Amino acid sequence: MSGVPLFEVNPALDRQALALRFARDRRVQIRDVLTEETAQEVRKVLAGTDWGVAWEAAGDGPHMMRAAEMRQAAPQDKAAIGQKLMKAMQGRDYAFVYGCYPLLTAYQEKWDEGAPHDLIMEYINAEPFLDLVREVTGFSGLVKADAQGTLYQPSHFLSMHDDSHVMEGWRVAYVLNMAIDDWRPEWGGYLQFYDDDGDVIAGYRPRFNALNLFAVPQKHNVTYVPPFAPVGRYAITGWFRDW
Repeated sequence: MSGVPLFEVNPALDRQALALRFARDRRVQIRDVLTEETAQEVRKVLAGTDWGVAWEAAGDGPHMMRAAEMRQAAPQDKAAIGQKLMKAMQGRDYAFVYGCYPLLTAYQEKWDEGAPHDLIMEYINAEPFLDLVREVTGFSGLVKADAQGTLYQPSHFLSMHDDSHVMEGWRVAYVLNMAIDDWRPEWGGYLQFYDDDGDVIAGYRPRFNALNLFAVPQKHNVTYVPPFAPVGRYAITGWFRDW
């Protein structure tokens, strides 16, 4: 790590315009949310992460396999997970699979105390970042956030759901994308929103240094990343909560 701090909010953001957009749509993408230097630092941390895998298929899960566990898994066990995911998506079941580093769990359980991942967790919950989210969303009672690092690589996806865990204090979901600048639409990994008929009503391209915020519940997914995508979609995701 260099001497550049993490998570310096871009002072040039037009917060009033962003708040109006969120009030209208219940969602917004904030581009260039961090200063350029600090965003580059966050991406370096994600690029150097030892990724595990999160997955669920038709009620089997959710599972979080740490990186070491994945390396030790037998080929037939990995194949069995793939088969469960395939079967779920061929039917009507909920499923997902993506690279994962659970920032909150790692912080609480001291996986690597004082590491840059811990600093990211602290900055997400620090007042400058919380104030930005409160001001843009209008949810003045937000007090904390959870977080996980995510990496969508070829064959990864998150099927449609609505984050209806409002009883757990979730109010605003977020995705802080750290993808490469010239991410092609054909590489998937889009955050998409749907109406009750299953039509796409909005979609956000993975962009470097772009923060997606949306009130929950809303129907959404992360689209399938095809095998020909040459790079992964780095992001930090989670929920801002009011308790």
